[in-house]
Amino acid sequence: MSAPARRRSSKAPLWEPGLIPAPGGLLDWRDGKYFDRWQDLPCVLCGAPTPMRSHYGEPAHKVCPEEWITANSVEARLGRFASDVQPQRKRDDDHA
Repeated sequence: MSAPARRRSSKAPLWEPGLIPAPGGLLDWRDGKYFDRWQDLPCVLCGAPTPMRSHYGEPAHKVCPEEWITANSVEARLGRFASDVQPQRKRDDDHA
């Protein structure tokens, strides 16, 4: 008999979320960590199958959270869906 699978707390992100886009803005989900190549699960917002995952591991098409943020701008501030953390740009202003 196998041990029951552990469920990850839905309150803890799998990786650090970045900025929440303004209503009508786009999420920056370029990294491959958003894509589950092994399994499509129903999107938490529309119900259609998707290989995409949010920072919290929720299955979600990228466009669905973008539309949700627009429709729920106050609740969106809690960070359910966010863009990647952007690395700090190195300023190279030494144009000798």
